[in-house]
Amino acid sequence: MSRKVIVIGGGVAGMSAAHELVERGFEVEIFDKHRLYVGGKARSVNVPSSNILNAQKHLPGEHGFRFFPGFYTHIVDTMKRIPFGNQPQGVFDNLVEVDHVGIYQAGKRGIFAIVNFPNSFADIKSTIGTLHADTGLTSEEKHFFATKIWQLMTTCYDRRLSEYEKIGWWEFMEADRFSDTYRALLVQGITRTLVAANAKKASTRTDGDILLQLLFNMTNPGKHTDRVFNGPTNDVWLTPWLTYLQEKGVKYTFNHTAKKLEIANGSITGVWVETHNNGKPEKTLATADYYILAVPIEVAAELISKDILKSDPSLENIIKLAPSVAWMNGIQLYLSDVIDVVHGHCLYADSPWALTSISQLQFWKDYDMEDRYNGKVKSILSIDISNWEDDGILYYDVPDISTGGTLKVKKQARHCTYAEIKNEVWAQLKASINVDGKVILRDEHLIHWYIDHDITVSKQGEDKNKEPLLVNTVDSWSLRPEVNTRIPNLFLASDYVRTSTDLATMEGANEAARRAVNFIIDASGVNAGKCQLWNLHEPNILKPLRNRDQKRYNQGLPYEFYVPFGLKLLEYITKFFLKLFGK
Repeated sequence: MSRKVIVIGGGVAGMSAAHELVERGFEVEIFDKHRLYVGGKARSVNVPSSNILNAQKHLPGEHGFRFFPGFYTHIVDTMKRIPFGNQPQGVFDNLVEVDHVGIYQAGKRGIFAIVNFPNSFADIKSTIGTLHADTGLTSEEKHFFATKIWQLMTTCYDRRLSEYEKIGWWEFMEADRFSDTYRALLVQGITRTLVAANAKKASTRTDGDILLQLLFNMTNPGKHTDRVFNGPTNDVWLTPWLTYLQEKGVKYTFNHTAKKLEIANGSITGVWVETHNNGKPEKTLATADYYILAVPIEVAAELISKDILKSDPSLENIIKLAPSVAWMNGIQLYLSDVIDVVHGHCLYADSPWALTSISQLQFWKDYDMEDRYNGKVKSILSIDISNWEDDGILYYDVPDISTGGTLKVKKQARHCTYAEIKNEVWAQLKASINVDGKVILRDEHLIHWYIDHDITVSKQGEDKNKEPLLVNTVDSWSLRPEVNTRIPNLFLASDYVRTSTDLATMEGANEAARRAVNFIIDASGVNAGKCQLWNLHEPNILKPLRNRDQKRYNQGLPYEFYVPFGLKLLEYITKFFLKLFGK
């Protein structure tokens, strides 16, 4: 017997849930507040007014660039089941590998490191060159950082959850003990690459687990640490996904915002959705057997009413968790020259606004740029701004009320106009890339730009963000809900629920959706296979050391730093060859 499921939210979580449900015979309807684009924060967009030469060709813009680490398993499994032309693995085959990462500090020469396991002599030389790069770090800082990474690798899972969840990453890495360079590169810089993390707020468990996944990918010859799409996200993933879902029978309803969940006798009886016709709001009550709430945390909090809390008081934790969001939005810069400084992402370690970027067209080999905008765009720099609350480097004239004159002040990103955001980002990029007398970024190259229009600029100078991002904070696991609630037909599928991924990512959203669908299968009694789930993988070679710490944890003893003799011998051999190559 068919069962109907209403999915509230058309982002990655909502589409993932619909995908798994419709393939198992459920009737599915998605309500999405957006008018034009699927995929929520993962979407790409047509840049307004950029179709100057050809009405059908816009410049591509986006909320922020995409990043698919090698440890992602759930989302890539779904991608392999989304048809795309004759590609054997569907849209998954649109992912391409990234080779390097560029690390910049203002006024210093960039450092370029490979991100995958070395597979050639050139890669080995590149790795050794990186180790000898002038990072500005002291020997003590490098050694201390290495010991902390080893500690994470050899700590048992129970200690991570009970102890490290309650310790901030900044505190664990003892950031205040060391230099600004240490903090910029090894404490803050690493968390920025994780995107949804803040070094001063994130727990050691969250940052540590994801950092280890990246490091394990780098040492695994069969893994690619960093992958990106070969075109705009909607073109090569989200639009084909929507087409597949609709062909399978999913009803995808745009421009409908969930306003209220109706509940009676402890179960959800419907959801009121609102749309606008000719500027007038219209509300409709939509009903189903089961409901999946697949919206961001701050939206979910608004739907948790007093009546809902009577049936499941624990859902109040969603309301408590809702303020734990931050601004992490993107800007795209369109240049008239080819600027591919590295075949991968760039991290601007000491940039005040915590910038990361990627030059996209080098990965979009078959993307047609002819006749887009003025026909002269040769590079698209997509930049994420992860810190909207610190001052930039430019000065602006503001009225001085006391004297009637003006003051020169720096501005936070969230107080800037669109043009000021563009100018500031451009200035910070030039400060990091144009060094040693080499001018790579030239003002005349910048011919257009687009800022994510989730950011709205107010006349009062206090910008608004329609779609902030959840950031995991210290000891927030206790507030994170499970996907199933005490309301028997209401399930949660978003990146704020408890998952093994434990980070606000597309991977976490997809995993949450799978977990929600598995509970619906059980609740409905439908004869269907469960969605496959994976835990984060850690090498078996470290298992004896984790077991050693598990025994100490069970005895109430603290972590003890321990390196087996065999690994110490390997360390001495490695140092010998580093010195040899260093000459």
